[in-house]
Amino acid sequence: MWREVGKSGGKWVFLPNCAEIIVVFLGTHEHAIDEKGRLAIPARFRAELAGGMVLTRGFDRCLLIFPLPFWSELTRRVSALSLVDEDARMLRRLLFASASEQEMDRQGRILLPQSLREVASLTEQAVLVGLDTYIEVWSPERWREVEDRLASQGPRFDEQMRKLGI
Repeated sequence: MWREVGKSGGKWVFLPNCAEIIVVFLGTHEHAIDEKGRLAIPARFRAELAGGMVLTRGFDRCLLIFPLPFWSELTRRVSALSLVDEDARMLRRLLFASASEQEMDRQGRILLPQSLREVASLTEQAVLVGLDTYIEVWSPERWREVEDRLASQGPRFDEQMRKLGI
């Protein structure tokens, strides 16, 4: 089901098999990281994250920000995976070992722990990328590499779009 997404990216959508409603995060935003390791959340994302969020290590050496309702559903699903499955244990470690609940300060900033800044090679700037139900946080250099890969592999995604009926 398609829903109209307004200019702010703030329309609500339903997740399949999920009673919670989640906001659609869209766009790419570059923000400074201050000397204390704080990162400003883009203004258009703040209302949707005002109820809290979880920051954790991501895939591909970036960070992930999840709104609490989505994080709760994700943890429920990951926790249902078998403990004897090595890949499931690794996924748990990746998501949960470095996760921290975050709240924005009055200026809309969150604190990026030093260990997570090191994982994602974040120093003075960060690129926040809205990916529907969550946000990725990249170093500008790594994000440019991702954009270059996307540009060079564009035809690869044609098949995925066809599978979706687009």
